[in-house]
Amino acid sequence: MTAILTSGVAAAPSTDDAGYRKDIETWRAKRVERLKAPDGWLSLVGLEWLKQGTNTIGSAKDNAIVIAKAPPHLGNIVLDRGRATFSLDPRAVKAAKIDDANKVGAELVDDSHEKPTLVSFGTVNFYLVHRGDQFGLRIKDSAAPTRMRFTGIDSFAIDPAWRVEAKWEAYNPPREVEEGNILGQIDKVVVPGAATFEHDGKTWKVEPIIENPGDTELFLVFADRTSGKETYGAARFLYAELPKDGKVILDFNKAYNPPCAFTPYATCPLPTPQNRLDMRVTAGEKKYRGAHE
Repeated sequence: MTAILTSGVAAAPSTDDAGYRKDIETWRAKRVERLKAPDGWLSLVGLEWLKQGTNTIGSAKDNAIVIAKAPPHLGNIVLDRGRATFSLDPRAVKAAKIDDANKVGAELVDDSHEKPTLVSFGTVNFYLVHRGDQFGLRIKDSAAPTRMRFTGIDSFAIDPAWRVEAKWEAYNPPREVEEGNILGQIDKVVVPGAATFEHDGKTWKVEPIIENPGDTELFLVFADRTSGKETYGAARFLYAELPKDGKVILDFNKAYNPPCAFTPYATCPLPTPQNRLDMRVTAGEKKYRGAHE
């Protein structure tokens, strides 16, 4: 039977408290490592949308896409009905690499694939992103001020009571719902079911999604009454293992800020109405002190 703690949160069966806290601390440390990596979200410095036809790239002001640390004329991307082809300017052949190799051009594989094509020069690189009917360049710089001046992450105190065992209601068939993002675009996402849990005598329901077919985790985008106050205003993210025996563990101590909390150049999803909770989730990451807002 699910234990009801004094906080009113329905928690998973008791676990070793010290061991659990150590696990969360380790998870948080690895989270910061990923964020601070040379190609992590803190290195994101630009998002430039492509137009149909030729898009010139370089640091010179006459380019369609200006990247300050690029050669004056790096090259161009021709976008033709969903196909993007990059060609280096002959003057920049020695200054840039494509997938870490000396090439003069390539068709760009976008980020819907495991390894998108990477064009790099100096500390900067970019790759193609696909959002709705738009294609753009996600530009990263390992020497970005957001990475060099990272101030660390503040979090609520670890509270085992926020490791919630929720009842899982599978949808058969899974439902397709519309999910917006901060750009105002609408995506169709797959909701395999709902997770319900108790808090302060009330029942709450959230609907995680499956990001990609075959994923082995559920992904939850949620907001709550701390959003915009103690925590990032748009949403927080949470991953959970797939349901087992009609239950799913939602560990809100692992709730974390989306990339948009650290950089204005990310394209983060927003919570669906079902995942906007009229309660305070006092667990997980707090608002970033160095936020760009």
